[in-house]
Order: sequence, then structure tokens, then C-alpha cells
Amino acid sequence: MNLLGDDWWAESDRPGFSWRRMRVAGERLGASLYELPPGERTWPYHYEVGNEELLVVVAGRPTLRDPDGERELGPGDCVLFPEGTAGAHQVINRSDEPVRVLIVSNFALPRAAFYPDSGKVRVRWTADAEDALVFRRDDAIDVWSGEETSPPG
Repeated sequence: MNLLGDDWWAESDRPGFSWRRMRVAGERLGASLYELPPGERTWPYHYEVGNEELLVVVAGRPTLRDPDGERELGPGDCVLFPEGTAGAHQVINRSDEPVRVLIVSNFALPRAAFYPDSGKVRVRWTADAEDALVFRRDDAIDVWSGEETSPPG
């Protein structure tokens, strides 16, 4: 991956969350370079359990939303997002120019992401993108739901 290159291999065209991405991933470390057009965001506001992330601003002036509110960042700024609620974050491009941010993370599995604004949870248990589930916290059931009351046999 070249942070100044143009070799994009993934895109999102979801309104409000449009971006292009380059990615490098090993078994324990991953990094994604995102380019956000004006007015777009990387992902919904979230925090992770089992995973830490590091944001590096490569170009432009993105806005960071975190538990302390919003603040503008500039090229070279680095922000660590620890696991848990203290690491909640969202990257927003409120400027008139594209921005590029590198997000590096330990690639711990299993892991979970929590989306406080929408009450969703995402659980991922392998490196395969298909091995992930997203559900609303309100849909949770008791651990004993569906279990037999007497031992089998």
C-alpha cells in the first residue's frame, strides 16, 4: 500500500458513508487507508471489544467524533482508540476537500463492535468476512432460552 497512491481495491457508495479503501492485513495486524469525499464518514460511531485502533491523518482535515465531542484533526495527527467505550469514534469529512486517514488495528479474533447511536452489535469470529453477525441489542435473548429443562437421554 502506498499512502499517496491510487490503487483502491474497495469502495462504499452508501450515502453518508462513501469512501475508497486500500488494505494491508496480516494475521495479527491490519491497516486500511480510507479516502473520504466531502460530507462522508468512514463507519457509524462505534467502539470495539477485543480490538484497538490507531488513526493517522495522512491528508486533509477530518473531524473526529469521540466521547469528548467533535474536533478537527490535521495531517500527521494520530489518535489511539482503546477497546471499550473510551475508544468510541467516527471519522467525518466536514471539509470541502477529500481526506485520507490510515486506520491500523490489532486483528484480534473474536471481537465485537458496538454502535451506540443505533443500538447494534457486530460480532466477528474468524478472518472470513462472512463469519460475522450484526444484531440489535434489543433483540438479545436470555442464555437459557431454547434450552431443555432436563438433561438429554
